[in-house]
Order: sequence, then C-alpha cells, then structure tokens
Amino acid sequence: EIKNLTPPAAILHSMQAQITAEREKRALIAKSEGQKQEEINLAEGLKQADILKSEGEKAAAINKAQGDATATTTIADATAAAVRTVAAAIASEGGMLAANLKVAEQYIAAFGNLAKTGNTLIVPSNLTDVATVVQSAMTILGQKNAAAQPTTKP
Repeated sequence: EIKNLTPPAAILHSMQAQITAEREKRALIAKSEGQKQEEINLAEGLKQADILKSEGEKAAAINKAQGDATATTTIADATAAAVRTVAAAIASEGGMLAANLKVAEQYIAAFGNLAKTGNTLIVPSNLTDVATVVQSAMTILGQKNAAAQPTTKP
C-alpha cells in the first residue's frame, strides 16, 4: 500500500504551471466576457437613449402640429363669425351706409399713411374723390353680393 507519493519536482512544477495557466486562461476569459458585456450594455444604453430622444422629438412635433392646427381652426372660426356678423350688419337697415363710412375712413387713413412715407406713387386723378372710390367699392361689393345670391328660375 502506498501512502505517500511524492512526484518529482519537475512534474510538480509542470503541474503547478498547468494549474496557473488554467487560472490565467479563465481570468482572461472572464475579463473579456466582462468587457464584451460592458460594451453591449453601453451600446444598449445608447440605443435606448436614441429611441427615447426620437420619441420625444416625435411627440413634440405632433404636439406642435396639433397646436398649430387648433390655432388655425380657431382663427378660421373667428374669421367666419366676424364675416357673418359684418354681413348681417350690412344687410340690416343702415348697414350699407355704415359700410360706406368705414370704406371712406380706411381710404383716408391709407392716404394719410402714404403721405408719411417717402413713396412716389402715380395714381389716377379720380382717386382724390373719396365719394367716387367709395361708390366703386360699394358697386363691387354689390356685384359680389348679387353673384352670391342663389337665383331661382320659374
């Protein structure tokens, strides 16, 4: 029966070198796997950050577009209501006289603004007659109203 077997020193040294090499190999593998996982985690983090950033930009663009659409709709509704109110006022008694007055006021204000600036304008001579300009504007307005009225055929 052999109780104690001591291999020669060269074999012990060789066995020790093999064990050390195996440990170093496992350490290198573990280190490289750790580096690999670190790079994967960093790439995944960057990917998620890019996705979240683009989703945020998308949501911001959608919100802006919806806000712009709402603003446009609100302005259009207000303009339509204003046009209906003006049309009703013109159709009421004295409405055409009020429209004539408003056109004359705007005409005078426009000419007043032209006088404040250094513009050179060539205008027809009859533009100095406010009544003629107002009458022309009202004639055009009357023609537009007549064209807009539905015609009934007998």
